[in-house]
Amino acid sequence: MDLRESAGNRELREATASARARLAQTIEKKIGSLEELHTDIAGLTLVRRDRPIPPTPYLYEPSLAMVAQGAKHVVLGDSSLWYDESHFLLTSMNLPTITRVVEATPERPYLSMVLKLDLAVAREIMTDLDVTGMETSGGAAMAVGPATPEMFDGVERLLTLLDRPAEIPIMSGLIRRELLFRVLTSPAGERLRQIVRMGTDGNRIARAVAWLREHFRSPFKVAELAEHCRMGVSTLHHHFKLMTAMSPLQFQKNLRLHEARRLMMCEDLDATSAAIEVGYESVTQFNREYRRLFGAPPIGHVRSLIGDGSFSPMQI
Repeated sequence: MDLRESAGNRELREATASARARLAQTIEKKIGSLEELHTDIAGLTLVRRDRPIPPTPYLYEPSLAMVAQGAKHVVLGDSSLWYDESHFLLTSMNLPTITRVVEATPERPYLSMVLKLDLAVAREIMTDLDVTGMETSGGAAMAVGPATPEMFDGVERLLTLLDRPAEIPIMSGLIRRELLFRVLTSPAGERLRQIVRMGTDGNRIARAVAWLREHFRSPFKVAELAEHCRMGVSTLHHHFKLMTAMSPLQFQKNLRLHEARRLMMCEDLDATSAAIEVGYESVTQFNREYRRLFGAPPIGHVRSLIGDGSFSPMQI
């Protein structure tokens, strides 16, 4: 799928070409032969892939992802998103996904940066933001938006700080606020604005997701979750599905399966032990649901990921 067919995307790519070239050069210089580099700037990770990566489980945190080279596909529940050099990816809450790198070669590797978002800072910015004409209309907690020259300029200045470590404590915070402002005022920013505004349905769903992330191992009743979030059951179902492309129970199952996969890969647990650890009472059910989500039985899937180097140990 060519993400660059429209005239608007071509214009964006042309407008950001020089900035992206410099950004790609900086990422390659910093990351070297690694696939991921957690930098000295808190929450900033650089990513490099020299070949397409097959569908791989990945837990996104609230973050901004921008691509200097290549393209990526993300599956969230029953929806999917594509982003490349002309699109950024905004994730407004913790979301279990399946991702794959679709454009990458040794000669022209996939290069990107992922920056964790501070939702408290986003809330502060919202207090000074004129939201007239920017009312929210609902949507998923993960969205793509136009990667503008202003955004690439901010990212480039942020990465430049890696060569000036003494400036990081002061300057990185200022640039991060600028990037948050760009995201909040972008076409994709409506859901983030909803989530950080207290008392909104989006903010309540964010609370539900945080609760599920903390308690995903334990059985729960949707009515109890609705009461925790001060929402009706049907309202919770509607907005939860709208924002995560999953029901609360499906979301819990995804968290369990992602964590089981991590336990098998990082802590060398067998499938039975991992299933029990994440809350499954039936190993047969665990095996069935794992295969349905990841396309392979647990142990075979884990071995294949270790073998092709596509594993990234994201924590639940």
